[in-house]
Amino acid sequence: MARTLDGIKVLDLSRILAGPTCTQLLGDLGAEVWKIENPGSDGDDTRKWGPPFVDGPDGNRTDLSAYFMCANRNKLSVGVDIATPEGQAVIHQLAAQADVVIENFKPDGLKKYGLDHDSLLGAHPQLIYCSISGYGQTGPNRSKPGYDLMAQGYGGIMSLTGEPQGRPMKVGVGIADVMCGMYATVGILAALRHRDATGEGQHVDIALVDSQIAWLINEGVAHLTTGKERKRQGNEHATIVPYQTFEAADGHVLVAVGNDSQYARFCDYLGRPDLAEDPAFATNPARIENRTKLLKIIEGLMVERSMQDILDGLEARKVPVGPVNTLGQVFASEQVAAREMKIDMARDDVRDGAVSLIGNPLKFSKTPVTYRRPPPHFGEDTDAVLEWLEQVAKAAPQP
Repeated sequence: MARTLDGIKVLDLSRILAGPTCTQLLGDLGAEVWKIENPGSDGDDTRKWGPPFVDGPDGNRTDLSAYFMCANRNKLSVGVDIATPEGQAVIHQLAAQADVVIENFKPDGLKKYGLDHDSLLGAHPQLIYCSISGYGQTGPNRSKPGYDLMAQGYGGIMSLTGEPQGRPMKVGVGIADVMCGMYATVGILAALRHRDATGEGQHVDIALVDSQIAWLINEGVAHLTTGKERKRQGNEHATIVPYQTFEAADGHVLVAVGNDSQYARFCDYLGRPDLAEDPAFATNPARIENRTKLLKIIEGLMVERSMQDILDGLEARKVPVGPVNTLGQVFASEQVAAREMKIDMARDDVRDGAVSLIGNPLKFSKTPVTYRRPPPHFGEDTDAVLEWLEQVAKAAPQP
C-alpha cells in the first residue's frame, strides 16, 4: 500500500509531547521514525507519567503509560546515550541516512554534543532539522524552559479560558504542545518540498509560545483591533449569542446559533417567537448588547426540557445543537466507529494482547494513514537499528 511519506526517515531526539506528536503524525503518514531514548533515564519521561499504565501478561506494570502511548506509535525505540562519544557517533550515522531531525532541547543544549543544527546541517546539508523549544531560538526568553502550562499562561490563552469571575484556566489537555507539534509537522513538510525542489536542507525553528499566540486567532486580532483586553466568557461566545452550553433537565447541551434566521427558529422551538421579533434581541449585535437579559430568559426555558427533547427539537429546525459527551460516550459512539477514531494495535506482551489508541483524523483516498507499529517498549529496536547501520556502512563505497 502506497503511503504519503514512504522512504522518509526521521531521527527523533524529542521527548514529552510536542515533538512526539509531530513525529507520530509523520510516522502515520508512512515515515520511518527512529525514536532516540536515554538509557540513563529509562527513556522518554512520559513512560513514567501515570497511572494509567498497560499491564503485562503477568499483571505487572509495563513502561507503556497512557501518556506515552498517545504520541509514540509507528516508531522504533533506540536506546542511545548522546552524552557519550559512542552515542554521538550513532546519531551522526543515523543523521547521514535521515531526511529529518527533530529535537526539543533548550536552545544550544545540543551544541556541547556536536548535535545542534549548525553541526548536523554542516555535516549533512540535505537534512531538515526542526528545533522545538519554549520560546524559540531567539529573543530574551530563549533560555527559559518550555512547558505547555507556561506557554498557555505566557501566550494568553489562559486569560481567555474559564468562567468570567473565576480563575484563569488552562485547557484540559496539553493543547499548546499538541498545536506546536502540528505546526512543526507543517513546517517540516514544507521544508521537505523545498528540499526536493532545490536539494537544500534547512533549520525549522518553532516555539510553544509562538504557536500558542498564533492560535489566539479571532480573540487575538480583536485585541489588536481595539487595543482592549479580552474577557473570559466561560462557555459563552464573545461575539455570538446564543452560542454556549445550556443546562437541561437531565444534563447539558450545546447550542450554536450562527445567524438571525437560526435564532428565529430557535425561538420557535422555545415557544417564544416574540424573542425573535423584539428589537432588543432580533439581531446578533442587539443580542450581544442585551446578552444578560436574553440568556436569563433562555436558561429558564431550557432547564425545563430534557436533553433529548432539545436535541430532537432543534435538529428538526436545523439549529446547530449537540450533546456534551463524556469520554466514555465519545468512544462508544457510532460516529467514532465509522471514522475509525478508536483503534486497537496488537502487542502480545501486554495483558489484553493489544493497546487501544486514538486514530488519526486524516482520511486520504489514495494513500491512507497506516498503523504499523504499536508504541514501543524502551529500547526494543536498538539492536535492529544498530545492525542496520552496520549493514549500511559495509555497503557504502570505500574511499
